[in-house]
Amino acid sequence: MEEKEKKQIPLRLSASLYAEIARWAEEDFRSVNGQIEFLLTQCVRERRKKDRES
Repeated sequence: MEEKEKKQIPLRLSASLYAEIARWAEEDFRSVNGQIEFLLTQCVRERRKKDRES
């Protein structure tokens, strides 16, 4: 998938999880959406790395 393409998806989060992500995003100077995308990208990279090691 091309990096500039964006797919919109509905996402439901508990109020407490949203609040935690919002605080974290503010600390990292990101939007909540940007923080979620950043975290998911990190997780996918880590998974790929583990898959290559096995």
